[in-house]
Amino acid sequence: MATHSFVSCSCYVTFVFLTISKGILGGTFTFKNRCDYMVWPGILSSAGSTPLDSTGFELSPGESRSFQASPGWSGRFWGRTGCTFDASGQGSCATGDCGSNQMSCNGAGATPPATLAEFTIGSGSGPSTQDFYDVSLVDGYNLPMAVDASGGTGACGTTGCVTDLNRMCPTELRAGDGQACKSACEAFGNPEYCCSGSFGSPDTCRPSVYSEMFKSACPRSYSYAYDDATIKNLPRIHRYRPQPEQQRMAHQIRMGHHGCQVSPLEDHQDQIPIMPSY
Repeated sequence: MATHSFVSCSCYVTFVFLTISKGILGGTFTFKNRCDYMVWPGILSSAGSTPLDSTGFELSPGESRSFQASPGWSGRFWGRTGCTFDASGQGSCATGDCGSNQMSCNGAGATPPATLAEFTIGSGSGPSTQDFYDVSLVDGYNLPMAVDASGGTGACGTTGCVTDLNRMCPTELRAGDGQACKSACEAFGNPEYCCSGSFGSPDTCRPSVYSEMFKSACPRSYSYAYDDATIKNLPRIHRYRPQPEQQRMAHQIRMGHHGCQVSPLEDHQDQIPIMPSY
């Protein structure tokens, strides 16, 4: 049984906390809001994965909520901020909105710019079973996010971005009133930024001054579509193989917005509660 823990944080932010427990029957994702403000997580299950019981919900400060995931589940999580919903759940969010006009995203992903955590749980079979994840800024940035892991085997390093990119976002990438930072692809739509058309391969699509700015601030995040080479020593997709005698490991995702204190990625290990496995 493996345990995955997710927490969100930022430079000047408090925390959102998420835990995953994984075993033969799948996994349990537990979200806990450690912020002093409301956060609205969004969930998108990949095609072929059994959807979780919710696709979007609100979490008050200190509140937690859990979801069961079936074996082989894959998908993505993100945080929505500045949301306004009426009593029937109708409304929208300032960042990370999924365009459903509802609190539930109903199979829709985040509208860029949004920081994404992408996961595949329990890929493979038997002793070769692995978990994969990355934190991506390819669709831009709205909240700091990091993923930590412990236990199991493999390159269980930390990845993600805990720098407040909104504070250093270039004017031409700034979204709205500065609550999010667009990718160059989203801002300009040029093939060389979007890695499309004649730029649709690792050989032809190179880092831009904008993706290099993201990479400089957040070297452990995926900054553009073909960023694999720049994170050779900090791979975008981290692989974990549960140990047969224990089969326990922990992943931590940290997200946040303005208003909490941050410390370097390595300093958050004492803030990763290993939640009970179910």
